[in-house]
Amino acid sequence: MEAIKTAAEGCKLRRSGFAETVNDPGLHSTLDRLRTLLGKRRSRLALLDLTNDQLRDIGVSREEARREGLRSFWD
Repeated sequence: MEAIKTAAEGCKLRRSGFAETVNDPGLHSTLDRLRTLLGKRRSRLALLDLTNDQLRDIGVSREEARREGLRSFWD
C-alpha cells in the first residue's frame, strides 16, 4: 500500500491526464517512448494528407508516402 501511495504522490496529473512530474524513471522512460511512437504515427499519417506537389517538394513519391503512412506506429 505504501508503494501505491508513493507512486501516486510522484505523479501529479494535469487535467489533460498527462503526468506533469514523474519520480519513477521506468514510468518516465515509458512515457517518453509512448510520446515518440505517437509522434511518429502523427507524422506518418500527415504524409498521407500531402498533395502530390507537396510530396514532390520533399522528394517523396506518392507510393513511398503511402507505404510509410501505413506502417505500424511501433516500426
